[in-house]
Amino acid sequence: MKLPRTITTILLGITMSIAVVASNPYSDEQLRRYAAEMLMVGFKGDSITADCDAVRYVRDLHVGSIILFDVDLTGAKTIGSRNITSRERLRKMTAELQEYAGGNLLIALDQEGGRVARLKVQYGYEPTVSHKYLGDVNQQDTTRYYAAKIAEDLAWSGINVNLAPDIDVHNPDCPALGQKDRAFSADPAVIAQNARWFIDEHHRRHVLCAVKHFPGHGSSVSDSHYGLTDVTNTWHRDELLPYRQLIKDKKIDAVMTAHIFNRNIDPNYPATLSRKTLTELLRQEMGYDGVIITDDMYMQGIIDNYKIENAIVMAINAGADILCMGNNISTGFESERPFRVVEVIVNAVKQGQIPAYRLKESFDRIQKLKKKLRK
Repeated sequence: MKLPRTITTILLGITMSIAVVASNPYSDEQLRRYAAEMLMVGFKGDSITADCDAVRYVRDLHVGSIILFDVDLTGAKTIGSRNITSRERLRKMTAELQEYAGGNLLIALDQEGGRVARLKVQYGYEPTVSHKYLGDVNQQDTTRYYAAKIAEDLAWSGINVNLAPDIDVHNPDCPALGQKDRAFSADPAVIAQNARWFIDEHHRRHVLCAVKHFPGHGSSVSDSHYGLTDVTNTWHRDELLPYRQLIKDKKIDAVMTAHIFNRNIDPNYPATLSRKTLTELLRQEMGYDGVIITDDMYMQGIIDNYKIENAIVMAINAGADILCMGNNISTGFESERPFRVVEVIVNAVKQGQIPAYRLKESFDRIQKLKKKLRK
C-alpha cells in the first residue's frame, strides 16, 4: 500500500534522525571537548588575568592550541602591539597559560626567520636570517646554527610549536613568499634538505614544526590573505617533492594548508576545503597520517567565497584536524569567535553534516602530537 506523501516525509525524517543519532555516540559535552581541541586561537594582550580572553579560551572552552603574534593587525599595527613585548613577559605568560591548561596546550607562532619572525631583536631575541639566505648558502652547519638559535628562543619562551619551516618553492614573483625571501630554494631537493636540518634542531629542543603551505603556494602570483589565489596554471607537481621526502623521513609533525585553488588537484575547492587534496592526495597517496592545520580560516581567500560556517564544515570533512583562527587579520577581532565556532562544529555533527568520527579522529591525532612533547 502506498503511503500518503506527508506520512512518507515524516517517516523519512525520523529515519534520517535515527541514522544521525546512531552515527554520533558522543554527548554534547564530549563533542564540545573534541571541537575545542581542534581550535588554534589568538587573543590580544601580552599578559593574562583570570577573566581575560586567553584564559577563557584555555580554562573555560579548553581549546587545544593558541597562536601568538607581535603585531596587532586589528588595532595599532605597530611592533609590540599584540602578544609579544619582551622575552620575560612572554615566558611568564606562556607558563601561566600552561598552568590553566594543565600543561597540555600547544602554543604556536611563526618564526621562520628573516621577515617572518614574531620574536624580534626589539624584544630581546637573537637576530634571524631568512629561509632564502639559508637555501642560498645551503650548508648544513649554517642552517643548523640559525635553526638552533630560533629553537632555543622558542623553547625558552614557552613556545612548543613553530609554524615553520616554509617548504614552498621559491618564485621571485610570488608576493606572499618569494618577494619576502620565505622559501629556501626553487630546487625541491634543496628545500627538503634544509627543512630537515631546520626541523632536527627544533626537535632537539622539544619544539614541534608545522611545514607549510600544502600543496604548494610558492608558484602563486597573488596572496590568499587578500583574496582567492589560483595556481592552476603555475603550479607543478614537483612542489610536492619536499613533502614526499620529509614524510618518507618521518620528520613532519604537522602540515599547514594553503588557501589556494588548484584545478590540477581539485576542480571545485581550494586546498583547505578539499578532500581530494587533504585526504586523497596528502593522506592516502602520500602516506601522511599526522596532524593537518589550516591556514587562518578568516583569511579573505576563504571568507570572500564561503560562509564561514560552511567553510568550517568543509575543512573538517576534507581532513583538517586543527582550524587556525588567529583573530588577527583584516576581517577583524571578535572575542567570542572561538565559542561560536565550537557550537558551529557541534551543531554540524548533530545535524549530520560532519561525521562524529571525524572529531574523534582529529582529537586522537592531536593527542598523539602532544605526546611527542612529553618524550
